[in-house]
Amino acid sequence: MIVSLNGILAEKHPHRIVVDVSGVGYEIGISTQAYSALPNTGETTFLHIYHHITEAEQRLFGFINRNDKSLFEMLITVKGIGPKLALTIMSGMITDDLVRAISSQDTAMLSRTPGIGKKTAERLVLELRDKIGTAGTQTSGSTGSVTISGPEQEAISALEALGFKRIDAEKAVKQSISSATTKPETGELVRSALQLLYR
Repeated sequence: MIVSLNGILAEKHPHRIVVDVSGVGYEIGISTQAYSALPNTGETTFLHIYHHITEAEQRLFGFINRNDKSLFEMLITVKGIGPKLALTIMSGMITDDLVRAISSQDTAMLSRTPGIGKKTAERLVLELRDKIGTAGTQTSGSTGSVTISGPEQEAISALEALGFKRIDAEKAVKQSISSATTKPETGELVRSALQLLYR
């Protein structure tokens, strides 16, 4: 089961990308929100992965942070919503707005999202309104506002996924931030931290 990938962004398209990990290319489905947050092709990227396995096929879906992956996993528990539709829904609304609409039972807003009709919107609210804020999608501040971790936390999570202890990952990431001349993105932090950890 693949839960994360760290490699070179070989291809980049609005709904799918290819990540090269040690010479092996992985095709990954993404939302347009994730697409806009990706680095340029040829650069290193880290993604949280949902590995969808059926008798007919295996598919990978990628997410910039754990909150988005958790939301995706909740969406596909709703009757009638599979991985493709869940990704379409997440492409139509930013995470904050989607969570807020579900928690406030705003079916009108949900219905305006491509792929969601009135019945699906009502089902989303009915099945997920009590789950929002759990399973890694933590709320803070106003109701339904998702806490999205920044590059520092994402880099730490990436290093943990690679097998490093959290305390070591935090130390390396903080060192990388302090030595950077500009505000680094997640991929840059991971690369810099790995150099420190492998010394």
